[in-house]
Amino acid sequence: MSRIYLSPPHLSGDEQHRVREALVANWVAPAGPDLAAFEREFCDATGTGHALALNSGTAALHLALLVGGVLPGDEVLVSSLTVAASVNPILYLGARPTFIDSHPDSWTMDPALLAGTLEARARAGRPPRAVVLVHLYGHSADIDPIRDACVAHEVTLIEDAAEALGTTYRGRAAGTFGRAGIFSFNGNKIITTGGGGMLVSEDPAFVDRARKLANQARENVRHYEHLEVGYNYRLSNVLAAVGRAQLAALPARVEARRQVFRWYAELLAGLPGLAFMPESAHERSSCWLTVATVDPSAFGATRDAVIHALDRHDIESRPAWKPMHLQPAFERFDVVGGSVSARLFEHGICLPSGSALTRPDVERIAGIVRDCCSGHHRVAPAVAAGLPA
Repeated sequence: MSRIYLSPPHLSGDEQHRVREALVANWVAPAGPDLAAFEREFCDATGTGHALALNSGTAALHLALLVGGVLPGDEVLVSSLTVAASVNPILYLGARPTFIDSHPDSWTMDPALLAGTLEARARAGRPPRAVVLVHLYGHSADIDPIRDACVAHEVTLIEDAAEALGTTYRGRAAGTFGRAGIFSFNGNKIITTGGGGMLVSEDPAFVDRARKLANQARENVRHYEHLEVGYNYRLSNVLAAVGRAQLAALPARVEARRQVFRWYAELLAGLPGLAFMPESAHERSSCWLTVATVDPSAFGATRDAVIHALDRHDIESRPAWKPMHLQPAFERFDVVGGSVSARLFEHGICLPSGSALTRPDVERIAGIVRDCCSGHHRVAPAVAAGLPA
């Protein structure tokens, strides 16, 4: 059998046609009609006002922080349970991250910890410059209390929705609530351009400023004039053509990944010590990755034993993100809490979740997971209650 990967690209079939059209028209330069169309269509898909296509989600976050006013020495509060790309742009700007732990019921940033930190900073007369709220594994954070706390303390909210395209919070796209939001089209994301990202905002001036900086900060004159340092961050027209085909398939990709999660939940129901990342009442998750925790005392095997068993059958799985406050590169920075995200890393496993997975694929994976379980109350598979529709 061929190897099953964690989250491989899934082409719609229209990518070759769109790329061929771009090549025939000789639109291979960074700018072009597909790039402009991709930005418009992304606005339509997410319900946001303005979008800027870039060469990575990291570039999008860097520009969002820069245009959002983050300066050297500023403090930026950021989710600890995430990937390094959520933190590195803070350091690019010479700012200082402070990591906020997860809530055990959502795995995303704990609103009460954030609010308490903002209140403590206000009393000390040193409010942070921004909050980077990460939407995790296709699940939305609880945005309302977090946004309310940021508004109350006049702190810029930037949403890192790199893992959450297609996810909604109270019926509205995650990534569209803050001053700016960013998305990723990396090869493992729910749609891909091979590499790329998007910055969105309701503020046209915010996006215009980011657009200028992404184009080497070139002034709008006939010759090349630069009054400030810029970046080479624009997405190419050819990759935007790929993105347009992928974006058109987004609803189907979301439904496919939600179906993959439902299969796992059905096939692994009843296993002691295994619990899936929950879908909160306020969200409809894209289920970008199906992630679970394994309690070895009840399950009878560790998370790593499950990963090794899957790997022996040529199936890729991975641990949950290692929290940023435990990373050697960032351990000198402050953390608020930390035990929840540390526990999720210790026990969390990401299962293959690609939108092209079939029921037999998931049955094969689930069978290996079940074979690892030696819990005393192991039961036969059953349809789990409360699965997402």
